Amino acid sequence: MSIAESAKDWTREEAAASGMVLAWHAAQAPDRPAVISEAGNRSYAELNANANRLVRALRRQGLKAGDAVALMCSNRPEFVETIAACQRGGFRMTPINWHLKGSEVGYIVDNCEAKAFVADARFRASAVEAASMSSALVAKLAVGGAIDGFVSYDDALAAEEGSDLADPVLGSQMMYTSGTTGHPKGVYRKQAAPVSPLLMKLTETAAFRAGDIALVTGPLYHAAPLALNLSFPLNAGVGCVLMDKWDAEETLRLIAGHRITHTHVVPTMLHRMLQLPEETKAKYDTSSLRWILHGAAPCPVHVKEGAIGWFGPVVFEYYAATEGGGIFIDSHEFPKKKGSVGKPLPGVVVEIHDEDGKPLPANAVGTVYFKAPEQGRFEYFKAPEKTEGAYRGDFYTMGDMGYIDEDGFLFLTGRSAEVIISGGVNIYPAEIDQEVLKHPAVADAAAVGVPNDEWGEEVKLVVELNEGYRPDDEMAKELLAFAAENLPGYQRPRSVDFVKELPRMPSGKVLRRNIRDAYWQGEKKI
Repeated sequence: MSIAESAKDWTREEAAASGMVLAWHAAQAPDRPAVISEAGNRSYAELNANANRLVRALRRQGLKAGDAVALMCSNRPEFVETIAACQRGGFRMTPINWHLKGSEVGYIVDNCEAKAFVADARFRASAVEAASMSSALVAKLAVGGAIDGFVSYDDALAAEEGSDLADPVLGSQMMYTSGTTGHPKGVYRKQAAPVSPLLMKLTETAAFRAGDIALVTGPLYHAAPLALNLSFPLNAGVGCVLMDKWDAEETLRLIAGHRITHTHVVPTMLHRMLQLPEETKAKYDTSSLRWILHGAAPCPVHVKEGAIGWFGPVVFEYYAATEGGGIFIDSHEFPKKKGSVGKPLPGVVVEIHDEDGKPLPANAVGTVYFKAPEQGRFEYFKAPEKTEGAYRGDFYTMGDMGYIDEDGFLFLTGRSAEVIISGGVNIYPAEIDQEVLKHPAVADAAAVGVPNDEWGEEVKLVVELNEGYRPDDEMAKELLAFAAENLPGYQRPRSVDFVKELPRMPSGKVLRRNIRDAYWQGEKKI
């Protein structure tokens, strides 16, 4: 019996095992809102039908289960449809950050071995450049307008019928995460990992029920909004309102207007909303909120306290990454452990190691390491040397420093100097360095994260000039303008300091942590 004949009779778990959980929800409540956005809305029935059409369109172009699909798209219904299609077509989906340069997008499209590329016409220049870098593409679909060399997404779907697939195959995702040097890395699993303790905890605390609706605040190409702010509620039968661009007051307006119950944010968003004038905040009824999840960066204590004071004890925090993890804290635990990101969930093993890889005792600061699961361990796609470098035995790290107190709560005290986290976005300084070093005045350069009350960190450029150049305000302005021309917005330095000589190891590696620490002395931003 095919799922097309049995969708109403299958259990939700049976449908999910074939990537057809949205088909199950569509069979139960076809008219229930699934996606609400400025670019259009979809009911569960419409979303499900279009996902089926897209699978058929891609199969018509020769794609088979196990083939890769690259997606570069803004927050709009077609993004969700493509994710749903890959999940039931057996395809390996890779969403791509549309802020990247065309050449960087092209690297990912080629490296992930994409057979199909679905691209938003808003980013047509990057899409065209990226497509030209891959010879493996057999299908190129343009969303929301025309792109040279691409077929219209709408036309491709219009040629197919939308009934449920008789032969669904569960698909997968491979997100890309940048390293401190070199190209982005695909986080790949040869076999699915067991159900994450974090997902189990989120399900317990979210307590979805009929009539709930979620607000998607971040770009869906990012792992956290995609997994926790879209797929998590949508697969539970909870519709999602998509924000195209985040704004503090607009967030409150959408919460009040749609009676939002669940959302995921980063600390910067909470900070921005708290900074709104009291009369602005008073205009919007936010009492419908039952679950505000935040992560991606440590939250300043005063911001966390302000959010709980405003929204109530509905604020939850997690600590994890694309590679894995599972730390959690709720609003009731936080006052007793201010500044903590929580305790490891059952089954999650966390240790603090010193520089030699030895476990440290309670309250001793070191590098935070997670024990990898026995099954479904991540590796970096086609990069065995990077995979090997990520692990220390059975443990891996996301580069953060911290300590675990005597009660088992984790506190983050800083980060490895190689990663800057600004507004919840990871910024990798080596990528900035290599662009700035192209300027003729620059002998050496190191980008570091320095304190910023709103964003957590901002990018500062520390520069050693060549002879004949003056370390003055005019040179600083020139370097900032140069960086702005050559880097995407989120990577651009906000200020420049000059030094006579950057500290480096004998091997030549810059001692970035030494530089960074000078700006954080006496600061308490975690």
